[in-house]
Amino acid sequence: MGAQLRVYRQRIRSAQTTKKITRAMELIAASRIQKARARVDASNPYTQAITRAVSAVATHAKTDHPLLTEADTVERAAVVIFTSDRGLAGAFNSQVLREAEELSELLRAEGKEISYYLIGRKAQGYFTFRRRAAERVWVGDTENPVFETAKEVAEAVVSAFLRNSDEGGVQEIHLVYNRFISMVTQAPQVTRLLPLQIVEGVADANDLNPLYEFEPEADIVLDKLLPDYIESRIFNAMLESAAAKHAATQKAMKSASDNADTLIRDFTRLANNARQAEITQQISEIVGGADALS
Repeated sequence: MGAQLRVYRQRIRSAQTTKKITRAMELIAASRIQKARARVDASNPYTQAITRAVSAVATHAKTDHPLLTEADTVERAAVVIFTSDRGLAGAFNSQVLREAEELSELLRAEGKEISYYLIGRKAQGYFTFRRRAAERVWVGDTENPVFETAKEVAEAVVSAFLRNSDEGGVQEIHLVYNRFISMVTQAPQVTRLLPLQIVEGVADANDLNPLYEFEPEADIVLDKLLPDYIESRIFNAMLESAAAKHAATQKAMKSASDNADTLIRDFTRLANNARQAEITQQISEIVGGADALS
């Protein structure tokens, strides 16, 4: 009985230690998410404004810009997957990877080959374990994204988009990342980055359509706007992913702390029962010895 009591007490101490760690990680994630959300909120107005500007030029200018033109036949598509460098975030990484797999199956069903561009060590580990190739990998700053990384990603995917098919070029670019909805909800998002889909900045049915004059020419305007548009969309996706990751970590660590409390409570009850049984047995042995002497 004494050995069993020691086991329960050891498990209580282990659960208490685990709770201290998970509680600390929960507080760290809670402090970081505020800064991450502020960066997303600061990025959204610029991203929306440049999207409306590019949409306006693409809608009202009759131009065949290579970044806007749909290919007659799509042989290969690029999929950019945004994960984190570290785990301990519940289903954050798995749901992004699952969404990317579903997108890949859909693209393959349409007869398209896929080139992968990975952001985060979790995506890198996922592909390495399955011995699958990726065109480029970026790691190290998923929790605190920097614009230089977004620029590198944009240059890589645009370069692939502008290459010919026989040189390994792609005709579509898709982004797969987690979008921050609330502190308890992070939803995977799939967006086609190129060719550009005109879905934002559309005038209301009761509004008059504005008249546009482009100076310089629309092609020159697009040449200037599209690189900034692509970089801003990728950077915004990185910021959304970082905020969602911190929220997922906080939720996962709070759940782990609650589970540790449950374990401590259960093992404390079991330890008390074992202790009471041990005391009862000792009393019984003392009483039994006294009866034998009498």
